[in-house]
Amino acid sequence: MVETIQKNLSLTDFLERPETKPASEYINGKISQKPMPQGEHSRLQYKLCLAINTVTEPAKIALAFPELRCTFADRSLVPDIAVFRWQRIPKTDSGRIANRFNTYPDWMIEILSPQQSTTQVLNKILQACQQGTQLGWLINPEEATVLVISENQRLDVFSQDAQLPVLEGIDLSLTVGNILEWLTI
Repeated sequence: MVETIQKNLSLTDFLERPETKPASEYINGKISQKPMPQGEHSRLQYKLCLAINTVTEPAKIALAFPELRCTFADRSLVPDIAVFRWQRIPKTDSGRIANRFNTYPDWMIEILSPQQSTTQVLNKILQACQQGTQLGWLINPEEATVLVISENQRLDVFSQDAQLPVLEGIDLSLTVGNILEWLTI
């Protein structure tokens, strides 16, 4: 992440600023711009959203959103994938999906880009878990691993054919190997 330090900028002031490309995040009073997604990142993000939504959307269990701004607990994050249980998806009075998600995701997935700090991204997931996120994944394609943070903030490292945990009630079976196979075309 490229960090831009701005003094005396509140979360409200940050949210009033125009969106950047790639997205900027507000964490602990600091603005950090996410790196521009590249080929592997884009492919994994697309395939994971598709895999999750194929299983969860017809049964109205959950929805996976790519690059969705989630604002909560004096931070505004844009996870690579934010998964929300169906009943927690913010809606308008008419029942449409809201544009603003002022809450934490139930499942947060980050895909590490080459120039990103593992520690910074892991810390972002941990902070979300401290606020209520039940599951966090940090996919590291270069190391062929997925770091998983559970609701109790336990950290586990998965590789190869290890079955990855998903949110309870979601019938999805994925391994690290399955995910990395999507990078070979």
